[in-house]
Amino acid sequence: MPTQNFENPDGFSTRCSFLCKARAVVVTYSTEARQLLGYLRPHRSIVTGALAAMLLSEGLGLAFPYIGGRLLDTTVWCGEPANTDRIALLLTAILVLQAIFSFLHTYGFRAAAEGALAGLRQDLYRRVIRLPMSFHAGTRVGELASRMAADVAQIQDTLMVAIPQLLRQAIIFIAGAALIALTSARLALAMLVCLPLMVSVCVLCGRTMRRTARTSQDCLADSNVVIEETLHGIATVKAFTSERREEERYSSSLQAFRAATLRGARWSGMFVSFVGFAMFGTMVLVLWYGARLVQGGQLTAGQLASFLVYTLYVGSAMGAFAHLFGQLQRTLGATERIRELLREPLEDITPPGGVSLIGAPRRLRGALALEDVWFHYPSRPEAEVLRGINLQVEPGQRIALVGPSGSGKSTLVSLLLGFYRPQTGRMLLDGCDAQQLSLYDLRRHTAVVPQDVLLFGGTIAENIAYGRRDIEEDEIIAAAQRANAHEFICRFPDGYQTHVGERGTQLSGGQRQRIAIARAVLRDPVILVLDEATSALDSESETLVMQALESLMEGRTSLIIAHRLATVRSADCIYVIKGGQMVESGTHDELMARKGGLYRSLADLQFG
Repeated sequence: MPTQNFENPDGFSTRCSFLCKARAVVVTYSTEARQLLGYLRPHRSIVTGALAAMLLSEGLGLAFPYIGGRLLDTTVWCGEPANTDRIALLLTAILVLQAIFSFLHTYGFRAAAEGALAGLRQDLYRRVIRLPMSFHAGTRVGELASRMAADVAQIQDTLMVAIPQLLRQAIIFIAGAALIALTSARLALAMLVCLPLMVSVCVLCGRTMRRTARTSQDCLADSNVVIEETLHGIATVKAFTSERREEERYSSSLQAFRAATLRGARWSGMFVSFVGFAMFGTMVLVLWYGARLVQGGQLTAGQLASFLVYTLYVGSAMGAFAHLFGQLQRTLGATERIRELLREPLEDITPPGGVSLIGAPRRLRGALALEDVWFHYPSRPEAEVLRGINLQVEPGQRIALVGPSGSGKSTLVSLLLGFYRPQTGRMLLDGCDAQQLSLYDLRRHTAVVPQDVLLFGGTIAENIAYGRRDIEEDEIIAAAQRANAHEFICRFPDGYQTHVGERGTQLSGGQRQRIAIARAVLRDPVILVLDEATSALDSESETLVMQALESLMEGRTSLIIAHRLATVRSADCIYVIKGGQMVESGTHDELMARKGGLYRSLADLQFG
């Protein structure tokens, strides 16, 4: 007799592949569920109380059919009014208690969910504002806003509605299945035959619905980006009569969102339809088999009636699972996007072994040096922005950085603020490597007055005091006076309590610039950076701003970035940058004396 070979490598590998995929799905679901439910941990006492109230409420509800049957039996067979009245009063008491417990678990779950969502939103916001500039440079504002709004709203619906309902239906399903088994084990076994098929279909549809949910959330984020960009640049849109183009962009993104949503709706509809068919098909099977058992004398009509009532409980729970499962899949897609954001590495504010000046009695003196600094942006590693930059600045010295646009002047400011780190070379502050300083120390000793000043949508006083806590009003006024801003502020009816509007649109460019200077005065920096601070101003505003800047630069190390060379003539040293390289350095007179030099050619173009 030949030996039978039971080995089937292909079949074995197929089974292993299926098991591995199933295990991966379970691990992914459980991991993301733990991440989401982890925000409920601080509110576990409320959740525990709400869960206990839910158990009592549903337990009383499941007792209702049994006691109602007793009432019917008492009425039909005994005919004693006293027994009937007692059972009716018992049913009334159960209704009252169930209503109380229902209120408690509904309120408890809502309270815990609101607390968890507040924690999630706080974590998201804290994470976003602590992410490095390299992340923000490569991410659009509308996409972040969508993640923090639409995705969290999806999770909110799940925490407040889906999870409590899922727990409730699970209690009903488990308790109902147990009562079914106690009533008739044979009928319960007939119901369980259909369970594996339903679970398999749930897993298959769930994975697909999750992918489509993520795609639809991404498409919604894209449409939010269009809204964000259009509203921020509404003046440009109208100036170029591009309303129709923006409408088409938004319409295209909406069509993509609609298509993704409809794909998810098709799978969700098929899933719900299958569950409904399977549920009622199972009930037909149970009715047929139960009727055969009654005919055979193996089951009484009363037991069959009780079984059918509890089957309705279980069937309604299974029907609710279909909808809740689809909502959970959509939530897992939103959760995955949020978890990606939460996994982004943060800026290291206090590096291990770093030199910290926080709380130290001394301040930086303001000595700055760059030694053979090479740098490229992380998103463009092939394009070197800075090439072997060397720079030396003594405390209190004023230097200027000039050169064509795109030569790397503003990139030096980004390095100085620690937004990026050079790939090679060093930046030294008071002889200490800047990478050994915490970012907090590095930035608190530096103030930037940019060309395009961003004011927040509060009052003038709040914008001047931005970044300072417990500041007194007289200090704000003194800073505004040094910035030549006090006079125009007092002309407003509300003075320092005047609201500046979104992004400071209620103020002129010169007014915003002087408020930014007042803000820098309050910061009392050691190193001051003026990044094209007067290039967009008229002559009168420029004169006032330059007077304020002269007062601010006294006794501070100052870096002046300018295209208008008239503003840098008095600098102690002028560095000329071209193509990321330092090509010239010296005073204004020294550079003007160099025939054929880049600085002189730029000056000749500007001064004629």
